[in-house]
Amino acid sequence: MYLVVVIVYLLFLTGVGLYKSRIVKTEADFMVAGRKLGAPILVGTLLATWIGSGSIIAGAGLAYREGFAALWFDAGVWIAIIIIYFVAGRARRLEQMTVPDVLELRYNQWARILGTIVTIIAYTVIASYQFRAGGLVLNVVTGLDEDTGILLTAIFVILFTAIAGLVSVAFTDIFNGTLMLSAIFIAYPFLIDRAGGWSGVRARLQEHFGAMVADQRLSLMGRFTWDEALSYALPTMLLMLGLANMYQRFFSARDERAAKQAVIGWISGTVVIESMIVVLAVIGSALFPELASQEKTEQVLLYTAREGLPLVIGCILLAAAVAIIVSTADSFLLVPATNVIRDLYQRFINPDVSQRRIVLYSRLAVVGLGVVAYGLVYASETVLEAALQAYTIYGVGITPALLACFFWKRATSAGAIGSIGMGAAVTLFWEYIVKKTTWLGLAHLPWIWGDKPWREVATIYPALFASLLCLFILSWLTAPPPEAKWRPFFQRA
Repeated sequence: MYLVVVIVYLLFLTGVGLYKSRIVKTEADFMVAGRKLGAPILVGTLLATWIGSGSIIAGAGLAYREGFAALWFDAGVWIAIIIIYFVAGRARRLEQMTVPDVLELRYNQWARILGTIVTIIAYTVIASYQFRAGGLVLNVVTGLDEDTGILLTAIFVILFTAIAGLVSVAFTDIFNGTLMLSAIFIAYPFLIDRAGGWSGVRARLQEHFGAMVADQRLSLMGRFTWDEALSYALPTMLLMLGLANMYQRFFSARDERAAKQAVIGWISGTVVIESMIVVLAVIGSALFPELASQEKTEQVLLYTAREGLPLVIGCILLAAAVAIIVSTADSFLLVPATNVIRDLYQRFINPDVSQRRIVLYSRLAVVGLGVVAYGLVYASETVLEAALQAYTIYGVGITPALLACFFWKRATSAGAIGSIGMGAAVTLFWEYIVKKTTWLGLAHLPWIWGDKPWREVATIYPALFASLLCLFILSWLTAPPPEAKWRPFFQRA
């Protein structure tokens, strides 16, 4: 029954995608849905784009292990969306299609190239762990071998994304967002009743893990120190502030008003859904302690849907999980494909390429990057590890320079290029040299403060420091940009 429901829903999404594919004729249709999306559809697609395996798998697994302290993983996002409200309308007014479009408009072509490279790297990694999450879901739902499930997920996502671009993604996302919101609220009363209320949750946690662990999991800080809590909050906040999918949705809005209205609905839905995912995972940790010994904590939401809920409710929650993972995967696959064709091929190789060929090449780019993403599925041990690495390289590489477009008139091309390049470089250096090798003994040197060795320091701190330092110092050391560069970003409606 679980498998039938999941397949039927995916077939429904495919039907919507095929129907919408008929209207894709131009670059704008494929990349920004013809700039015709109203606020309700934007809210649905923004929700479904952000709530993916980072929430359902990585966030839920963190909540299983750490309890309500996992909300720090989401808190940065909530702050970011509030800031985004003041950017949405101005971003729509620029009439661009990609974040690298914006970077070149404000800085120069080198900022565009570096921004494109960083986006392709980060987004391909994010798409890869969505494939992995899809395999986990199919494994839990059907008992299908996880590797086979990953392959099937990858094939479906690649083909679905290539069909009609953002048009199909946006219109199916409104169903996905609604289904997910409904599923978690329907599931909650059944699970909390089975656990015996919150007093029962505490009692079960004490029985299985001890009183100290129970107290930690039911507190907002848990075992985290402040720097550990911020090491989860900052990468998600920085990713959200510069999220290319989000700006692509703003560019696809009918007008500035629709873009700003969508942000209000988006923050409300995101806070509710992410909080409820943590709540369900905490209840699941009390009901299913065996997942800890089996090292399957990231499957808690999926396992709870199958083993802890009535059949019909479990089917709805699992279908919602599959739909949201697929939705996020196609969004994170569409963006780098757009970057490859628009920001590299069309901009620097063949500016006169026809609209028909742009659509064709964009579809081929989706397939190519999808294959690469599939090859990266097991590059990280867990979904959480892959998520934090991708969030960090994008957040410190793109976000400071992008936000400076809208909030700092003095930012220069040199500052932006230095920020993008240094942020990405320090992230890669810290992740693959400092943390994973003994090269020059760097991993064992004491950190600037405290007694932690370098290898135990979250990458976000040195990478963000390097990115911001380059942005500010190089901007002040070079001549101010001409007014024509920054004026379009500061005009009021």
